[in-house]
Amino acid sequence: MQDLLYFGQQLINGLTIGSTYALIAIGYTMVYGIIGMINFAHGEIYMIGAYTALITITGLATLGVTWLPVILLIALICAMIVSSSMGWAVERVAYRPVRGRHRLIPLISAIGMSIFLQNYVHLAQGSRNIGFPALIEGGFQFGSSGNFQMSISWIQIVIFVTTFVCMTALSLYISRSRIGRACRAVSQDLGMANLLGIDTNRIISATFVIGAALAAVAGLLLGMYYGSVDPLFGFIAGLKAFTAAVLGGIGSIPGAMLGGLILGIAESMTSGYLSGEYKDVVSFGLLILILLFKPTGLLGKPEVEKI
Repeated sequence: MQDLLYFGQQLINGLTIGSTYALIAIGYTMVYGIIGMINFAHGEIYMIGAYTALITITGLATLGVTWLPVILLIALICAMIVSSSMGWAVERVAYRPVRGRHRLIPLISAIGMSIFLQNYVHLAQGSRNIGFPALIEGGFQFGSSGNFQMSISWIQIVIFVTTFVCMTALSLYISRSRIGRACRAVSQDLGMANLLGIDTNRIISATFVIGAALAAVAGLLLGMYYGSVDPLFGFIAGLKAFTAAVLGGIGSIPGAMLGGLILGIAESMTSGYLSGEYKDVVSFGLLILILLFKPTGLLGKPEVEKI
């Protein structure tokens, strides 16, 4: 019974982290699905979303706002606005001027933007860890006292629910909205979509904005979950989310969701049964193993060259 409870605890922890990886990974996979490029500044946009949420929460506390739903809602809206604006700016500055050129040029441009944003936060907020207030505390415990007890906290439940709502809303938006249909058309054939009257520049910008907004949601959630943020907060999470996107199939939104959950569970199980020092080894080893047998990822589709 104790082994089952321990396994359940690691599974819950893995799903928690994996859910946020999936939210960030969607930004990578949407941009790649539309223009075939990787937005390496996406992790820093996620980090800026976390900082914006923290600054907003601090400001509201200074003003005397104490009702938790209002604090979280305003912090989320501010984080999404700032991150979406940053995503739009990254597309306009780092991608649009070099779109259509050799793929190495946008890659270097994106890495340069990532370094710029990271150092901007270093200068603006300092390099130290900043504590994130524990706004949501408490939870449930399962198992007899005196032995191992499986626990699920309220913040984990909030992460599960928020991720499910965001994923459902995104799926409905992509499948039923006008912009969503245009996104699918541009991802199939950008040139033909342009000829048919679709404003492809606007659609590409919308893709960056949507991905950045979801990254902001993940920034607020992980900030509350871990309890601190720093300027390197986005680098590791962005790298893991990119790994999740490749694992699930870069360019596939369901693949990004699946890859994030698998990566989170793999990390949690490794930390629980082996050691936290090996979790990155197991995660990237799993990625290599899957790509050896399925180079396009779990749900990815091979690119078909149009002649």
